[in-house]
Amino acid sequence: MSLIYHITTRPAWDHAQSIGVYTADSLISQGFIHCSTREQITRVADVVFRGQSDLVLLCVDSAKLKAELRFEPPDNQIPAHHVQEELFPHLYGLLNTDAVVKVIDFPARTDGTFALPPELDA
Repeated sequence: MSLIYHITTRPAWDHAQSIGVYTADSLISQGFIHCSTREQITRVADVVFRGQSDLVLLCVDSAKLKAELRFEPPDNQIPAHHVQEELFPHLYGLLNTDAVVKVIDFPARTDGTFALPPELDA
């Protein structure tokens, strides 16, 4: 199983489950849903979601996706540290909820930054 990850709020995920698909504002504004590899999760979270609460980490089996997945250069509008020639998974369509194999609570630490949840290793 090849996993990619997406950070969202618990209410957004709850809504997605009720309708069978998940979307993000970036799908309308940029044409895709931002995702991460395991190695990219905390760097993205620290910049985009610093200090936010009620977050969850969606663990997505890329083989189960119905929309097109492309690995592309980072969005330069997001001021995260990027590794040279790094590619990010971008989902060009709705995320079908049956591709999400695990949902993990993703709380910020007391300083607002994030650490990988221990459940990722389970």
